[in-house]
Amino acid sequence: MTHPFERSVEDTELSASGDDAPPSTSERDTTEADETPTVDALVRERDEYKDRLLRATADFDNYRRRVTRERGELVEHVAADVLGEILPIVDDLERALSAADETERVERYREGVEITYRHLLDVLKKRGVTPIEALGADFDPHLHHAVAHEPSAAHRDGEVMAELRKGYKLADRLLRASLVKVASRE
Repeated sequence: MTHPFERSVEDTELSASGDDAPPSTSERDTTEADETPTVDALVRERDEYKDRLLRATADFDNYRRRVTRERGELVEHVAADVLGEILPIVDDLERALSAADETERVERYREGVEITYRHLLDVLKKRGVTPIEALGADFDPHLHHAVAHEPSAAHRDGEVMAELRKGYKLADRLLRASLVKVASRE
C-alpha cells in the first residue's frame, strides 16, 4: 500500500472521476494496439504529405514566376511613362534646332532652349527629382564630389565655391553627386 502523499497523478485523476481502480494491463495494451498505425496507413499518410509538399512547391514556383513577370511589366510601364514625358522635350529641342536654321536671331534660339530646359525640369520635379543646392553650402561627401580645392580668403574652409555639374536626388536617394570646387585655407 502506498502512502497517501505518494499517489500518482493518474491515481488522483481516477479517484476524482469516481473510478478507483486503475486500468488493467490488458486494457492499456488494447488501447496502444488500436493507436499503432499500420504500414498501409503510414504509406497513405506519407503519400498525402508528399502530395501536399509537391502542391505547395508548385504554388510557390507559380507565385515566384507571376511576381517576376509583374515586376517586369511594372518596370516597362514606368519606363514607358517616363519616356512618354521626355519625348515632348525631344520635340522642343528639335524645334529649337530648326529655329536656328530659319533665323539668325540668337535670342530666339536661346528662348527655345530655355523653354525646353524648364519643361525638362518640370518633368523631373513631377517625378520627385530635385537638384542639390551646392553653391555656398559646406562640402558634404555624400552629396558632392570635389574635383578641385582652391585657396580662398572670401570663402569659409570647406565651403563649395563653384558648382561644375549639378547633382540630383530622387526623394532621399542620390541620383548623381554634384561636381564642385571647394574652398580651402592656405
